Amino acid sequence: MRAVPERRALGFGRRGDETETSRNGGSDERPWPTGAAKLDEEAAMTLLPERPARGHKGSFGKLLVIAGSLDYAGAALLVCRAAGRSGVGLVTLAVPETLQPLFAAKVIEATTMALPEDDVEEIDPEPALARILDHEHDALVVGPGLRPGLATAELVRQLFAGAPEETRPPLVLDAEALRSLASMDTWWEGDRRAAVLTPHAGEFSRLRSGSGIEATADGDLNDDDDARVAAAKDAATTWHQVVVLKGARTVIASPEGEVVVAPFENPALATGGTGDVLAGAIGALLAQGVAPFAAARLGVYLHGTAGDAVRERYGDAGLLASDLPDALAVARRRLSALAERRSSSKRLGFRVREPAGTPEATDPTPA
Repeated sequence: MRAVPERRALGFGRRGDETETSRNGGSDERPWPTGAAKLDEEAAMTLLPERPARGHKGSFGKLLVIAGSLDYAGAALLVCRAAGRSGVGLVTLAVPETLQPLFAAKVIEATTMALPEDDVEEIDPEPALARILDHEHDALVVGPGLRPGLATAELVRQLFAGAPEETRPPLVLDAEALRSLASMDTWWEGDRRAAVLTPHAGEFSRLRSGSGIEATADGDLNDDDDARVAAAKDAATTWHQVVVLKGARTVIASPEGEVVVAPFENPALATGGTGDVLAGAIGALLAQGVAPFAAARLGVYLHGTAGDAVRERYGDAGLLASDLPDALAVARRRLSALAERRSSSKRLGFRVREPAGTPEATDPTPA
């Protein structure tokens, strides 16, 4: 009788070469970029803000989102939902006054605020700025889905300049806000409020060109991790702001020159709106009192973990940006549970088991 071949020979079952890193969206086969730390679970859990049991919605921050237009209403809605799922207490969406009825009917948990116009959908910068500064908030997200134009650029310029040092909350600049910055000369000079810039490679190149750096000088910003790290580090130190260079293995660089790279490589995230979700997550963390560089790292980690979870469900194609916000909350819950278990183990005097062969694993000294 002919023997039946094993299932593995026919291609069934889990692939033997699958690693934890590949399931988390990355691969250990490509060399790690020079001069960059790895954003892993251990690093991310130390960045979580405290969540007091007796806290209330005011305890967890107020985020103001300046986003959206008639053509890009979804961008604003994604930012607001992602922010709520990332733990912020209150979200307010500020839109041109003629669009407020439309957005008020779409957002449920967020409130809305009308911004004065000097034309249909055209924000009037001066009175809009006065209304924004009069609104109580702990952080802002500016840019996703905003209508391009001189009025938008002027509003971005004035918001970035901000108010006196002690009263100006940090902001996330994304999408149209970044394109507005790229049109301004020496926008990074002078007195600026703290910001997290979240460009994809194309937006980053436009910003660099405005800084006098030709696109070819930075190299391949899509596939060359070393080039991405070097360019993001130089940009962050030049602009004196946190830079999140999005893409596979997202790079997060601080104004002081520290660089961290996320391990996630997930083609399912290559779809419209996923960047808006990231902006909402980072903005929510800023509003909860997390410092800009820490908020950028934690936001990227939660976003990448959420993307991997959705990818497991749907595969490499078919992910929608609206799938991500709920997964953000699950990712944060899992990270919080790990941090709590780690903290409990330390309080009880237990040590975390190290891999065999490490000095910690063979050290006979009792905990």
